[in-house]
Amino acid sequence: MRPDLKIIQNWIEPESHVLDLGCGNGALLDFLQASKNVTGIGLEINPKDIQSCIEKGVSVIEQDLDESLSNFQSNSFDTVLLAQTLQALNRPDHLIDEMLRIGKKGIVTFPNFGNWKSRTHLATKGRMPISEFMPHQWYETPNIHFCTVNDFDTLCVSKNIRVLARTVVDSKHQGSWAMRFWPNLFGETAIYHLTRN
Repeated sequence: MRPDLKIIQNWIEPESHVLDLGCGNGALLDFLQASKNVTGIGLEINPKDIQSCIEKGVSVIEQDLDESLSNFQSNSFDTVLLAQTLQALNRPDHLIDEMLRIGKKGIVTFPNFGNWKSRTHLATKGRMPISEFMPHQWYETPNIHFCTVNDFDTLCVSKNIRVLARTVVDSKHQGSWAMRFWPNLFGETAIYHLTRN
């Protein structure tokens, strides 16, 4: 399981009802079902990942996250997850609204494009960085909305969203005192636990 998913699982209550948007191969839901007895559903569009979910016994629906989530009733889940998918959506702000309509709480993770490594690379080379953190050329990246920790904080304030917890980590998913004080500058991945005010 990815290290950011290990952090996320600490915010999930045992025996809760979870919707995982862009669930990938279903690894997190599979883990949560086994370790916390959650009931969960994943949404995924990649056929290979859908097959992996089915093989794991994870309930999955083939659905494009850029389409409406009107097939889910308000407050029908305890937690809605969106892990490393926010930046690849056409309207991430709309999906955040839908997450917090469908779920009592939401968990969002995304790469922080405001970290010092990205800034330094752009300043010194004048090109989009390629690294373990961002492994794609600019023309083939799935990322269409580059977001920073400060951008997401501003979005939460504008939408009256309460941040229950925020963690920022580096590429090895380790935190530090510098990341706690300057999350936008030093964090490579941001992990938010959200609810409506």
